Amino acid sequence: MKAVQGLHHLTVMAKDPQKNVDFYTEVLAQRLVKVTVNFDDPGTYHLYYGDETGAPGTIMTFFPWPNAAPGQPGNGEIVACAYSIGPDSLGDWKARLQEFAIPFTETTRFGSPTLVFADPDGLTIELIAEDGAPVPRFWPRSPVPAEHALRGFHSVTGWVNDTATTARLLTEHLGFTQVAQEVTPEGPRTRFKGDSDGVGLYVDLIERPGLPAGRLGAGSVHHVALRTRDDSEQAEYLEYLSQQGYGVTPVQDRQYFHSIYFRDPGGILFEIATDAPGFPTDESIDELGKHLKLPSWYENKRAAIEARVKPIVNHEYGVTIGGNASPPPTTPAVPAADGLRIDGPHQGQPVLTTGRALNDARVAVILIHGRGGTAEDILGLSQQFNLSAFAYLAPQATNHTWYPQSFLAPIEQNEPGLSSGLQMIDDIVQTLGQQGIPPENIILGGFSQGACLTLEYVARHARRYGGVFAYSGGLIGPDGTPRDSRGNLNGTPVFLGCSDHDPHIPLKRVEESADLLSKLGGNVDKRIYPSLGHDINTDEISAVQQLMQEVAARSVE
Repeated sequence: MKAVQGLHHLTVMAKDPQKNVDFYTEVLAQRLVKVTVNFDDPGTYHLYYGDETGAPGTIMTFFPWPNAAPGQPGNGEIVACAYSIGPDSLGDWKARLQEFAIPFTETTRFGSPTLVFADPDGLTIELIAEDGAPVPRFWPRSPVPAEHALRGFHSVTGWVNDTATTARLLTEHLGFTQVAQEVTPEGPRTRFKGDSDGVGLYVDLIERPGLPAGRLGAGSVHHVALRTRDDSEQAEYLEYLSQQGYGVTPVQDRQYFHSIYFRDPGGILFEIATDAPGFPTDESIDELGKHLKLPSWYENKRAAIEARVKPIVNHEYGVTIGGNASPPPTTPAVPAADGLRIDGPHQGQPVLTTGRALNDARVAVILIHGRGGTAEDILGLSQQFNLSAFAYLAPQATNHTWYPQSFLAPIEQNEPGLSSGLQMIDDIVQTLGQQGIPPENIILGGFSQGACLTLEYVARHARRYGGVFAYSGGLIGPDGTPRDSRGNLNGTPVFLGCSDHDPHIPLKRVEESADLLSKLGGNVDKRIYPSLGHDINTDEISAVQQLMQEVAARSVE
């Protein structure tokens, strides 16, 4: 395989879309090259900035969440983005920052003069003055002359607990070369260079052993994307990195490039993105940044999407994009299914969350861990799903188990844990309803014992949900158990994935569960995998990703 060329783009969380546009176009003099939506969350903008055409290595992108809390930088994430400027441009940029009343500090980075400041959400931005490649395609309307314009990315900086872990990924698997080291007040900084002589060449890592991980929010880097030339080269990386155990996602069509994602053991979320097809694929170069562009699969939802996103003004062209969003109607709390309140061993246990804050989310996923597992473990699925529209919630079972015996044991032998676990799920569904997230925008799923508990809850409280998935699970109780199934799933998508020889889940029970859920009105997708064992494979992840994307798309209607 050819080595990756360096940086493709950086994707960051923001808060106010207009402040974001003003800062990157007016202060940093970047072109707003594309206004679209987060394809996994079409009620949120995806804003792209770069040179005239948004060449790889110049692209800064943002998901602005108006209600986002500030992020907290920490280990396991990219914490700073550096642009390259010419060695004679330092004075001009100091004057420009002073003109906009933006405070900055001066330092050096491997001997090169550097200006350090923050964007409106606190993301650290650096301008590094040194010789290097020019901007790939200068934007003639830029408020900064070509000789002083940002040339594109110079580098990104990641904080890690152990440099060696991420260095192994970069050098042994992606073709980067370690080129420099220096001691800094934050910790030892190591620089790695991609296989190119253009812009966006470097990844810097600062080792900070034992310090806390970051917390995602406004100003946080969601992921860093590296460049690969075309689809065939990306496919090689998909196969190779999967073999190396990196848990790579299937290829995602991002309209302007194709993407695969994986998280390195140090915590940083990486993407490998193709150079093609590029941003002028759906509008001319002259029209870039003037219109809300949607992929074909969202065009029939344009009116709803434009009504939801806040209007933004591209001052360079004097155009307004988007419409005035009306607040969604308040959804009443979901009543308990049977009106009975159960207090058992799991009540009072924590519910961990990640992803979108509840007050800013329209869709949610409830994740139920298996026997011996934890809420933190099952929340790791959120990284593999990699869909930022969702709030993810995971309750913790007392002593790491929802019920004591096999799921095939008589029901009474698994009480009171079973009823307590079902009550905990129902409590979360009610809480989400109070936050304006109705059942049809909620996906419930789990693995192993958690999958069994999920299916039992759905069968007992059938109604229209956003979706249901069970990785290696089936309905609870011995053969012949009478099913107290109420309501109707009304077409709820239900995904069941299991091995043909799972040591814990008989195939017959999976098939029986599929039949019952179908009779309850579920749209069941049952997939049996030869020799999978008691595990989750990439096809199962992809199936639930697709289900989630459909729920996110419906939520803006």
